[in-house]
Amino acid sequence: MLVSNASLSGCAEFNSALCAGAGEWHPGGGTLRTTLSPTGHLVVAVCLGFIGAFGLLNNLLVLVLFCRYQMLRSPINLLLINISISDLLVCVLGTPFSFAASTQGRWLIGEKGCVWYGFANSLCGIVSLISLAVLSYERYSTMITPTKADSSNYRKISLGILLSWVYSLLWTLPPLFGWSHYGPEGPGTTCSVDWTAKTANNISYIICLFVFCLIGPFLVIVFCYGKLWCAIKQVSGINTSLSKKREQRVLFMVVIMVICYLLCWLPYGIMALLATFGPPGLVTPEASIIPSVLAKTSTVINPVIYVFMNKQALDMILNQVNPCERDREH
Repeated sequence: MLVSNASLSGCAEFNSALCAGAGEWHPGGGTLRTTLSPTGHLVVAVCLGFIGAFGLLNNLLVLVLFCRYQMLRSPINLLLINISISDLLVCVLGTPFSFAASTQGRWLIGEKGCVWYGFANSLCGIVSLISLAVLSYERYSTMITPTKADSSNYRKISLGILLSWVYSLLWTLPPLFGWSHYGPEGPGTTCSVDWTAKTANNISYIICLFVFCLIGPFLVIVFCYGKLWCAIKQVSGINTSLSKKREQRVLFMVVIMVICYLLCWLPYGIMALLATFGPPGLVTPEASIIPSVLAKTSTVINPVIYVFMNKQALDMILNQVNPCERDREH
């Protein structure tokens, strides 16, 4: 995941304070020391606890809705299921371990667990970002050339979902084979890609990851939703009242999506670049934990924006409630 960390192999190259922030591996697992105070670890633990709980609840609810209501299983909504699955995996495979580490003030599951944590969270995070980009393109193309849901549409969306996982694997597997590596980050209670080693091997990977897994999806999202809004604006003269309402709704959706994307991931990217290209120690462990927590909030925000702001999904929930109320009335 895109956040600064002190690597195990790179500790000797930097000052002792930075290495203390990353921690040293203890034979029994965990780290010897961190730079966060007990209160700081408690605050992080509380934040991660809320993020993990609400992220798990929101994404499970999304999956239940799509499993229960067949009308929601349109081709484009399959991408929403893919996003929810990737976010749910982060809540299951990542957040509990960083939460437990924060409560104890040290990493608890050893070096191999740290590598696994860094890989799994990076994989699911990039899948979510790529899926959001594919979703924006599909929404744009569906608006421009509307078609009925048929088997060919399902195949195309399935290919997009497969692409998101394969693409993510292409960028998260290299650190396991020597192109950069995964290690402890920030105060030593989470793990990620190493953003501090000043080697050509590491810097080349960071540049590629930043361009192709953060900037690239963002540009696709902005372009597609921008074109979508322009297309709606062009037809506003056909039916003024209806088109204006639709235009305003789409504009609101686009602004919210772009702002939330930037709030979750831009601090992550900035910290990563500062740690990579800035002088050693520029990004402190205390500062680096903030963008890490912000990025994890995407697991809570994505279901709210992409599903619970979806009129079709809300109608399904309301229709499920209304029959009960009618039965009580009778």
